[in-house]
Amino acid sequence: MADANPFTALLQRVRAGDPAAATDLVRQFEPAIRVAVRANLVDPNLRRHFDSLDICQSVLGSFFVRAAAGQFDLNEPGQLVALLVKMTRNKLAMQARRHRQLKRDSRRVSDDAEAIGAVAAVTSSPVDAAAGKEMLSALLTKLPGDEREIAQRRAVGQDWATVAAEMGGTPEARRKQLARAIDRLATELGLDESDDE
Repeated sequence: MADANPFTALLQRVRAGDPAAATDLVRQFEPAIRVAVRANLVDPNLRRHFDSLDICQSVLGSFFVRAAAGQFDLNEPGQLVALLVKMTRNKLAMQARRHRQLKRDSRRVSDDAEAIGAVAAVTSSPVDAAAGKEMLSALLTKLPGDEREIAQRRAVGQDWATVAAEMGGTPEARRKQLARAIDRLATELGLDESDDE
């Protein structure tokens, strides 16, 4: 049965690995991430090091993996915007901490447009990197048994109450179990360090 709400229908298609749905989601929600980057990246030295496109790709890649595994319950676009903004803030904070820990000298960064263009040309879009069924399949095969079953149930649209009723435990405990497993796997795959959504 098709979902009457266009937003939840879009998320169901994203969860199912539909590349067109992922493209639609990026087109609609990437601007919110870019605004969040500009609003939160106020240090001019850090602005030289972080491109909003890189942060957008990182946030969207992380989102697509987690959405495909059924980690999020989002009912309206405002919830997704709030989640993406929070993920953006977390990514920026993590990158700023890493930058400061490495004691990088911002004066030594090259402004060579050709070199920067070459690096930008080799990056893939978040849709290419994370939206396909292959990424979900890879994610599922790396998850341990119970977490894999939870992700599969969420991927076909089961709500947390149904998952808990059929597998045991509480909905919140099962949600946290999947979130912890995805956090570990996302770090292992290099998608993020700690998003704490």
